[in-house]
Amino acid sequence: MALLIILITCFVIIFATCQPCQTPDDFVAATSPGHIMIGGLFAIHEKMLSSGDHPRRPEIQKCVGFEISNFLQTLAMIHSIEMINNSTLLTGVKLGYEIYDTCTDVTVAMAAALRFLSKFNCSREVVEFQCDYSSYMPRVKAVIGAGYSEITMAVSRMLNLQLMPQVSYESTAETLSDKIRFPSFLRTVPSDFYQTKAMAHLIQKSGWNWIGIITTDDDYGRLALNTFAVQTVTSNVCIAFKEVLPAFLSDNTIEVRINQTLEKITAETQVNVIVVFLSQFHVFNLFSKAIERNINKIWIASDNWSTATKITTIPNVKRIGKVVGFTFRRGNMSSFHSFLQNLHMSPSDNNKPLNEYATLLSACAHAKDSDLSQCISNYSWGTWAHKANKDIERNFSLRSDFLWDYTEPGVIHSIQLAVFALGYAIRDLCQARDCQNPGAFLPWELLDVLKNVTFTDGGDSFHFDAYGDLNTGYDVVLWKEINGHMTITKIAQYDLKNELFIITDHQSKNELRNLKQIRSKCSTECSPGQMKKTTKSQHICCYECVNCPENHYSNQTDADYCLLCNNETHWAPIRSTGCFEKEVEYLNWNDSLAILLLALSLLGILFVLAIGIIFTRNLNTPVVKSSGGLIVCYIILFCHFLNFTSTGFFIGEPQNFTCKTRQTLFGVSFTLCISCILTKSLKILLAFSFDPKLQNFLRCLYKPIPIIFICTGIQVAICTLWLIFAAPVVEENVSLPRVIILECEEGSVLAFGTMLGYTAILAFICFIFAFKGRKLPENYNEAKFITFGMLIYFIAWITFIPVYATTFGKYLPAVEIIVILISNYGILCCTFFPKCYVILCKQETNTKSAFLKIIYSYSSHSASSLTVSHVSLDSANSNVTATHRSSGGESAARQKSNNLQAQAFAHTCKENPPWVSKALPRKRFSSI
Repeated sequence: MALLIILITCFVIIFATCQPCQTPDDFVAATSPGHIMIGGLFAIHEKMLSSGDHPRRPEIQKCVGFEISNFLQTLAMIHSIEMINNSTLLTGVKLGYEIYDTCTDVTVAMAAALRFLSKFNCSREVVEFQCDYSSYMPRVKAVIGAGYSEITMAVSRMLNLQLMPQVSYESTAETLSDKIRFPSFLRTVPSDFYQTKAMAHLIQKSGWNWIGIITTDDDYGRLALNTFAVQTVTSNVCIAFKEVLPAFLSDNTIEVRINQTLEKITAETQVNVIVVFLSQFHVFNLFSKAIERNINKIWIASDNWSTATKITTIPNVKRIGKVVGFTFRRGNMSSFHSFLQNLHMSPSDNNKPLNEYATLLSACAHAKDSDLSQCISNYSWGTWAHKANKDIERNFSLRSDFLWDYTEPGVIHSIQLAVFALGYAIRDLCQARDCQNPGAFLPWELLDVLKNVTFTDGGDSFHFDAYGDLNTGYDVVLWKEINGHMTITKIAQYDLKNELFIITDHQSKNELRNLKQIRSKCSTECSPGQMKKTTKSQHICCYECVNCPENHYSNQTDADYCLLCNNETHWAPIRSTGCFEKEVEYLNWNDSLAILLLALSLLGILFVLAIGIIFTRNLNTPVVKSSGGLIVCYIILFCHFLNFTSTGFFIGEPQNFTCKTRQTLFGVSFTLCISCILTKSLKILLAFSFDPKLQNFLRCLYKPIPIIFICTGIQVAICTLWLIFAAPVVEENVSLPRVIILECEEGSVLAFGTMLGYTAILAFICFIFAFKGRKLPENYNEAKFITFGMLIYFIAWITFIPVYATTFGKYLPAVEIIVILISNYGILCCTFFPKCYVILCKQETNTKSAFLKIIYSYSSHSASSLTVSHVSLDSANSNVTATHRSSGGESAARQKSNNLQAQAFAHTCKENPPWVSKALPRKRFSSI
């Protein structure tokens, strides 16, 4: 009994649920029977009929605003299905279709989706609730549509219950690629991710960075806005304003929002490029009002409206400016063109949109061609439905030329690809099944095959990627006025894989070049040599231009920052567009200062040679002999020759050899010169020292050859260690901003200082010794001139230290050359010029007799005068005088004192002439 009650209850429930519902006759747009049914969703009307108040009953409202371009989309689906049915693709299997008008409304579209999900073996309005739809058999196997992403997302969530394949031909919202949320959704167009990326790329290439964007307040608009905002960041493009319009034209506030948007566009005078993600209906209203306000901009069109004939035929649409749009890649349209030309209508056709079109076309027969579309859109189907079959003859012309003008090739091709994809998937699935039986397969089985299907169209191969997208790429179109009509011309293709624009013809290049002339920037672009400077309160696209600092450059406009030159090899002035290679500088041979210094060095060498010749020709004269002899003079002159020669190593491009040679040559040669002069000074001090203890010490110390070898050897050792452990090398001094100074790096400052310091110590000792004997006879007073020479040396090198430390650049070697020349000339002039003067100009004093006369004259001076210069000599004279006075011989004491002085002066010569030693005992100095 209980079992019988349960059976009766189930029968009542099933019977109740399978009762057909009474629906309006116009809910189904077009149908055709077949073994396998394909559903279709198209927005044939642009909006729902609004009564001015919220609906009070849950019923489907009337649709108004017939859209020719969307009507053509339904014809494209019908034509593609007929092509498959008339081909050998599905032998013995016929595809049927059931197309619904969504009226651009989510609610209507969801009602149609319920029809698609209704059970096959029951009334078509019934959808059974089940926990598992694996064996559920709906009447429709797959759905094509919808076009608008907002509607597609809502429908897709319902179709997901049974994993019914949904292939969209126009929905581009990026979120639909999410296979977790939309597992049964596929599309034959790229997602908005690629479209927004292409738009940002175009804007960047055109030099625009300050733009506006207008979207709708729905999932499609918000997602497009977010995706585009991300793309603009990577392309350095800024969004000046974002305007959002109500998604559906049924919204009463849309007029107000459009007016507010236009006011914003007018206020933003620096924004000349506006990206528009709107439907055709929104753009039509927006542009109509923009024309009234004389707004002229560049409009970047999304695929929704970029090829919409409804918009291109707006009166005076050229006044809005230029429109650059992205549309889906078009295919071969010849077949569809033939279909339109052969389009006919009969009362038996179950195609209500076609009937409505024919009726409205008849009603608008009085309208001009330019106003025909608007006339058809404004008429209501309800007004003219009763005349559908009364006033229209069977052979009534459907104006195929008018329909062709409203064809959107990219969308039509996408619909064809959607139908072909389903056709090829059904073919693969039906190879082992009898698909004449509607229950041969379930929707989710078709979905598995559809995801992996590969099909062809026009010789091109297509397949869905892992996200269910068919990335066919984009065509870039430009609206141009030709012969008074706005036409849509293709100017480029966008390659999704390589992310580049492909431009083939010269005219398109000119068009794109003209677009770049239009400025849409927040700030004036920074020229090369400048960089952008923004503050925290400013937008990144609003900035000031500042010049690149020294050693920085920018070689492009609107550079975010200046690039740093390689300071070691390159330099750049302020506001530079590139780096310049630094000039390598050194004290060159052709430099005026170098020529002057070389001339002075050559002059010094000539002096040395001249002095050597003069001394050689006057070898046996007293002046030469009093200078220490010819060998010592030759050594000193040779040292001066090397010193003058060493200056040449300071000039020219530095090499490692010249760097090592110049300091070593100067240091050793100058030390040898000072050592020779030191022996002469020591001999003078020895000759005029009358202190027995000091004289004995000096006599033991006075070893000319060992002194010269030891003093010079120490300097040789210093230089050798210097060259071994820290030799001077060539170095590029890059510290200057514009030049590279090629200079010799001394290797070791300590070694360099030690070399100079050691020479200075020898010079100071020489100075002390010479200073002690500075009061000899005027014509032969070598000690006095040696003193002057050493003073010049000290002044020059003491001055050299601060000058050398503060001088920088290629003239640094010149400082050392000048010091070498000054010290060398000072010693040479003080040592040899007085003697040469006597030899050349006072030859009468350079004889034996004159020499004796000067000695006797000098010796006749009082002993007290001699003691002013030498204390030891004064003491000796005093002792001699006292001894003679005590024995009563004053004249004898004077004579002995004079003899001692004469012998002391004669001892200053390296070789005492024999005539001096012979003459002194025989003559008294006082009598001369």
